Amino acid sequence: MDENGAVRVAIMGASGRMGRMLVRDVEESAEAQLVAAVVRPGHDWAGKDLGEAMGGAATGVPVWDDPVEAIRGADAILDFTTPAVSIETAALAAQARAVHVIGTTGFHGDDFAKLSAAARHAVIVRAGNMSLGVNLLVEITRQVSAALGTDFDVEIVETHHNRKVDAPSGTALMLGEAAAHGRGQELDTVADRGRDGITGPRDYGKIGFHAVRGGDIVGEHDVIFAGPGERVVLRHIASDRMIFARGALRAALWGQGKPPGEYTMASVLGLR
Repeated sequence: MDENGAVRVAIMGASGRMGRMLVRDVEESAEAQLVAAVVRPGHDWAGKDLGEAMGGAATGVPVWDDPVEAIRGADAILDFTTPAVSIETAALAAQARAVHVIGTTGFHGDDFAKLSAAARHAVIVRAGNMSLGVNLLVEITRQVSAALGTDFDVEIVETHHNRKVDAPSGTALMLGEAAAHGRGQELDTVADRGRDGITGPRDYGKIGFHAVRGGDIVGEHDVIFAGPGERVVLRHIASDRMIFARGALRAALWGQGKPPGEYTMASVLGLR
C-alpha cells in the first residue's frame, strides 16, 4: 500500500472497453491508487502517460506493454483480458504476492490447474460476472433450488445486446450451475440449451436456457422456478457496465491480507 494506506492497483488490458471502466473506477476511489496500466505488446499507448493516451491530461500513470514491469510494486491486479494473458498474469501475480482479480471468461481444460498452481502463492478472486447483485442472485438461486427440488422446473432466460457473440451468457451458466448444485446435480448432465420443432414434453429435472439478443441491452437474467400452481421468478437487471468494475475493485480491496487461495465473489460478499 502507499503512504496513505491506499491499495496500489495495476490494470491489464487498460485500452479496452472494460479496461477504461476499471481505470475510471480506480481513479475515483479513495481506497485505491492506480500505479500502472498494461496494454498488448506494440500497442500505440505503450510508453505513454495513461491520461494522455486516453485523450486527457497527464496523470503520472505509465502505460506498459511489459506486465512484469507493471506488476512490480502493485498490491492488486485487475484483469479482464483473455485466458492466455490471465494465466501468464497469474504466475506473475504469484511471484509478486499481489491479489489477482480475474473477470476473464473462456477458460477450459488445464487452464484451471495453472490458476490453482498460482493461487498457492497469492490470492486469486475469479468470477464470470463481477457484479455484486449477480453474485447475490447466484447464491439465492442455489438456495431456492435446494429448497424446491426437482418438482419445480428451472428455466433461465438471459437478454443481451445484439453484439454479443456467445450464448448462453457466462452469467446464465453461473446461474445454471447454482441451480444444479442446489439440487445435487451436475449442469452438464441436465442442461437443455435448445428447443425447436416437435420436442415432446419437457424432460424431468432439466435446466433450460434461452438467449435473447437485441439493441443495446446491457444484461438481464431471469431464473424461473415453475411448479404445480405457482412460480418463483428471480431477476437481475444491469443498466450500467460500471457495476463490473466496481465489483472487481471491491474484490481487490477485500483480498488484501487474505491467505493465498482461490476465491469467488461469494467470498467477497461474505456468503461463503
